[in-house]
Amino acid sequence: MNRFPRFNEYKVLFYRILLAYVFYFIARILFFVYNQNLIPIDGASDLVMMCYHGLAFDTASILYLNLLFIIFSIIPIRINHNNSYQKFLFYLYFIPNLIGYATNFVDFIYYRFNFGRSTIAALDSLKHESNKSLLLMNFLIHYWHVFVLFFLISFLWIYGYKKITIQQLNHQHPKVAYFGTSFISFLVIVTLIIGGIRGDFKKSTRPINLIDASRDVKNVSQADVVLNTPFALIRTLFSNNFKKMHFVDQSTIDSLVQPIKHYQNNPKSKPNVVIFILESNAKEYFGSFNKNSRIPNYKGYTPFVDSLAQHSLIFTNAYANGYKSIHAMSSVIAGIPSFKDAFTSSPYPKQKTESLVSTLKNEGYSTSFFHGAPNGSMGFLGYANILGFDHYYGKNEYNNDADFDGVWGIWDEPFFQYFNTTISKEKQPFMATLFSVTSHEPYQVPDQYKGKFPKGNVNIHQCIGYTDYALKQFFKSAQKEPWFKNTIFVFVGDHGNTIYYDEYKKEMNKNVVAMLIYKPNSNLVGEHKEYAQQIDLYPTILDLIGYNKPFRSWGRSLIGDKVVQPFVIRYSANLYQFMSGNYICTFDGNKVVGFYDKNDKDLKRNLISNKNTEMKLIELKCKAYLQDYMGRVMDRKLGEHFDRH
Repeated sequence: MNRFPRFNEYKVLFYRILLAYVFYFIARILFFVYNQNLIPIDGASDLVMMCYHGLAFDTASILYLNLLFIIFSIIPIRINHNNSYQKFLFYLYFIPNLIGYATNFVDFIYYRFNFGRSTIAALDSLKHESNKSLLLMNFLIHYWHVFVLFFLISFLWIYGYKKITIQQLNHQHPKVAYFGTSFISFLVIVTLIIGGIRGDFKKSTRPINLIDASRDVKNVSQADVVLNTPFALIRTLFSNNFKKMHFVDQSTIDSLVQPIKHYQNNPKSKPNVVIFILESNAKEYFGSFNKNSRIPNYKGYTPFVDSLAQHSLIFTNAYANGYKSIHAMSSVIAGIPSFKDAFTSSPYPKQKTESLVSTLKNEGYSTSFFHGAPNGSMGFLGYANILGFDHYYGKNEYNNDADFDGVWGIWDEPFFQYFNTTISKEKQPFMATLFSVTSHEPYQVPDQYKGKFPKGNVNIHQCIGYTDYALKQFFKSAQKEPWFKNTIFVFVGDHGNTIYYDEYKKEMNKNVVAMLIYKPNSNLVGEHKEYAQQIDLYPTILDLIGYNKPFRSWGRSLIGDKVVQPFVIRYSANLYQFMSGNYICTFDGNKVVGFYDKNDKDLKRNLISNKNTEMKLIELKCKAYLQDYMGRVMDRKLGEHFDRH
């Protein structure tokens, strides 16, 4: 091969790129090991299959991160063998590679909260945090083993890189041969790079994306093993997955979706509305929501809410319409779900939006939002301003760092008391929303309560107990206030969190949340077993207070809507999921790819080959909802009735 001028250089380049594949394989195995309780497999063959299909995604990530390194390794210059140039290539190789590689290690832990590979939306959420260094330090302390693994494996990678080096040139090749072969090789390698980044060379196919990881897996959660985090981040970096859809005509949308709701309930007085959006309060943790779950040796951690549930309307089949805290804010307050991309991280949230805030303010309500974290955390303050809340109360307004938990915000118990004191000064009627803080990683409770609440089986359980206690103390104080008896209280979890019971590891149970409505001395009592979701709370509350004007809503009143049938729409495992009637429909944005029985929570048996009349109607509903959602969001029609009030 000495007659080929740059054979040794290309051999070393190939070795260095191959080395990246080896370490991506190691990261994939570690990702599975850390999260194996959430990703069901039938044996080693499944894992081998996932690793094989993951090669396409590894190829794209490795080529993205090494694009400059490859180009500078193959450009036709005669200094490639010089020590100084090789040192330059060393840094050009490891700086992007190790930064990208590190994101895999973050997901070893973050996946158990997010149930998906991190995308650019995760970084969008982080940019709102003013205490990033504190959060990083907390992560370092609690998950030190991940950092040890990362640095150990990085050292091995660097060691392997240095084992094979470019040989010094012993003779000079003719310039024509050197530059001619270099130019041809350059064209071939660039062509291979384009194909590798796309996933293939077919003109008829689009470049591979996150959804393609679901093509060849037996269980949708296995797609996250097929993927790698650098790919998920890079593919969503400049993407805007909001796009117009054209499946049905407007009359179909009006009949199936009924995007403009109008209820005729007429209560005697305008009740106050108090909403608790409870951080990470999954259904799994509440005994009152699991009476019929048939989970062996089940144990709950919410004695106060369980007692309150006996006098409340509880929804035991309720879903989050997103997987992040900010998703819950738009879903609950404005009835706007988040799908592939967070609505609040898209180009479209800054528009007039009809919501609980606008409709209730029109009825004479004062409105306020409370969150004990530093102002601006999670993007809540910015979105609260868009919606038009009269007041925002955060850590700044609380103004007492003695009650700061050291990481996220003010402990729930004192902040709930502050919430009560503040809203008690409001003129009635009022609408006040509180987003809790403490039931969040790092899962700590105040020193004076250590040992008071059961530690349970996973890290979050004692925090769930603490927040439940904070709610008990809030009610103990609030029931003494004159506004209490004429108030509708709503509790809803923002998303799921650490899972213990196998039942909740199933795909369709991962983001089932607690949802409860309580009004003192009312007939809002009992268990609602039909489908419910966060976006239903907006129309439900308007129905309960007797709002008698048309308004925009993709949800339905859970207490008065007899026209729109119970349903859930959400995005998970890289697919839209629409649940209604007897079936679960999965949709990739262009076509339906699956139908499953409503009880097949693990999506194991695809019934699409036997599509019946009900399935066809569900497919039509799914397409109609998504078409109307994309159209209204992108055409900025979220305030369609805003100016008519």
